[in-house]
Amino acid sequence: MAHHGKGKPPRVGDNTLFRRSLLAVVLVLVGLMIVAPLIVIAVEAFSRGVGYFAESIADPDTRHAILLTVITALIAVPINTVFGVAAAWAITKHDFRGKRLLTVVIELPFSVSPIVAGVSYLFVYGLQGLFGPALQSAEIKILFALPGIVLASMFVTAPFVARELIPLMQAQGRDLEEAATSLGASGWRTFLSVTLPNIKWALLYGVVLCNSRVMGEFGAVSVVSGNIRGQTNTLPLHIELLYHDYNAAGSFAAASILAGLAIVTLIAKVALERQGAGRVQRPSALSGADSITPEVKP
Repeated sequence: MAHHGKGKPPRVGDNTLFRRSLLAVVLVLVGLMIVAPLIVIAVEAFSRGVGYFAESIADPDTRHAILLTVITALIAVPINTVFGVAAAWAITKHDFRGKRLLTVVIELPFSVSPIVAGVSYLFVYGLQGLFGPALQSAEIKILFALPGIVLASMFVTAPFVARELIPLMQAQGRDLEEAATSLGASGWRTFLSVTLPNIKWALLYGVVLCNSRVMGEFGAVSVVSGNIRGQTNTLPLHIELLYHDYNAAGSFAAASILAGLAIVTLIAKVALERQGAGRVQRPSALSGADSITPEVKP
């Protein structure tokens, strides 16, 4: 039995046997649910040799799936970044009716199944949907094409940036921005010189998470893409298609790309957390306003 300091009540888990048992359970679960699948992906990806692995990655359909995934991320992530910053700024720096409702709506994609989101897009942009006839008459194709994939990816990843910024900006308050504007700084100058330096690590943190989710999204994209081989299949959909074609080695080779992305994302996440991302902290009252003071005339 662990000994406690004089006058200090015992804490839950102070027992040495309990601590070791808890650690063992955690390590076993991590090994079974995280480490083992990654090892299987690596082993199966090279089960037929490096040559077959390279051939699988160089396959035209696989290369197209990778390209489509990257293009989707290049479009969806910047848009969601701008949306997240704008939403966080509006919620934390301004008072208006419906603020709580806006916050709930931003969090909505976390509680809605991606499949449901994809189906909802069918009822909005499909041929029998709300805007379907108008889009068809204008010869604008949303579903089963790149725009639909981007829209679905944007929906499921919309909250990531805003969710990282809102708590931080709420904790920082409005003092720095108000001080900057009172010294004569414009809105853009205030944002670039005061707000952005204080949220940059949290912003990058949200962008990394958003990018990772966009590239790995399956459910919503599978509904709106049509799963057309070599045309509308993103990398996660292509992995499933290869597996259904009994090409396990090719499927795991493609999956290794997503696994590598997950590892890179984890490394970036840890690095950003060391810079302060994910921790709510209030900056010095002079840290942002000092950068604009010399240009303000008395």
